[in-house]
Amino acid sequence: MSKQPVTRRQFLTYTLTGVGGFMGAAALMPMVRFAVDPVLKGKPKGEFRPTTEKVADLSEVPKRVDFSYEQVDAWYTSQVTETAWVYLNKNKEIVALSPICKHLGCVVNWENNGEFPDQFYCPCHAGLYTKDGNNVPGTPPRGPLDAYKTKVVDGILYLGKPGPNPFVK
Repeated sequence: MSKQPVTRRQFLTYTLTGVGGFMGAAALMPMVRFAVDPVLKGKPKGEFRPTTEKVADLSEVPKRVDFSYEQVDAWYTSQVTETAWVYLNKNKEIVALSPICKHLGCVVNWENNGEFPDQFYCPCHAGLYTKDGNNVPGTPPRGPLDAYKTKVVDGILYLGKPGPNPFVK
């Protein structure tokens, strides 16, 4: 132990320096975490989600395909179910269309009846889409239906994220 006593001024200097350093570290920590977090983040499991649909069972008639996956948001895990209208076009390519109407986000249905032959119909405001997802002129939709990216693994259809429709010309 030192024989010289600590003066009041030295005590306040040491105390304020310690408290200021602690507060500075507390303010700096979130910034460091923000910069380092992307490096420590795990890799995503993949962009494509499996469905229960076998590619061999697809035809030229659109079929509703529901698929589920587990979504993790921070500490909360939930089961998410999405839907796609899937069929084979004339070139035998797999077409998977999002059922979300571009007008107001309602769900469209395949209406293959006399009133709407070979068209998707949105019941909210009578929106119509052709089989390839293109909006019918004169109806409310503002653009074509989005299309899912597709992949086939062992004969099973996998769907990615929906994006701009490549089948509409």
